[in-house]
Amino acid sequence: MASFDPKSTAVVGVHFQNDIVGPDGAFAGFFRAEIERTGVLDTAVRVLDGARAAGATVVFTRVAFQPGYGDLNPNSPLLGMVAQAKCLEDGTPGADITAELTPRDGDHVVTHNRVGGFHGSDLDATLREAGVDTVVFIGVATNASVEGTARAASDLGYRTVVVSDACSAGSPEAHEASLGSLGLLAEIVTTDELLAGLSATAEANA
Repeated sequence: MASFDPKSTAVVGVHFQNDIVGPDGAFAGFFRAEIERTGVLDTAVRVLDGARAAGATVVFTRVAFQPGYGDLNPNSPLLGMVAQAKCLEDGTPGADITAELTPRDGDHVVTHNRVGGFHGSDLDATLREAGVDTVVFIGVATNASVEGTARAASDLGYRTVVVSDACSAGSPEAHEASLGSLGLLAEIVTTDELLAGLSATAEANA
């Protein structure tokens, strides 16, 4: 069984925002069916509650743009869709973390304006200041922001972990293909494996 030291582990919840995971969000047509089929939000609650109980750091990344979208560079189809839909505007309900996963006291929230969470944000500084060397990713979509942020974490030297059943994409095929690629750069684990590894280490250190 893989072990995870809670003192140096962060769970990063990627883009659990109303416009992305909500039933009426701007991207509901792309992601909501798989979110409901997989129950990924309920699984994410399990991961985050277990991580907090074990003493791990919890971080949420949220993508949001200033009113008027002057900080949006729509240089990819995905960001072009944001520009067209006029969604994920900072300060609006659509950019907020969904109610099921509302950040708790002690959690960190990092805002950025690219697909990956590290670019132009304080995510790396937040993790390093917390003494984190292992970064565990959950979120939506597996093959976009989860994968992009996990790849950057690997390049930055973190032990990188992706929780397979706490992520989803627009289709099962896209999800599985992304996990197949990420397996070269990250450890792919289930929620049960992660929580067992965290709790066992926490108990050993108690």
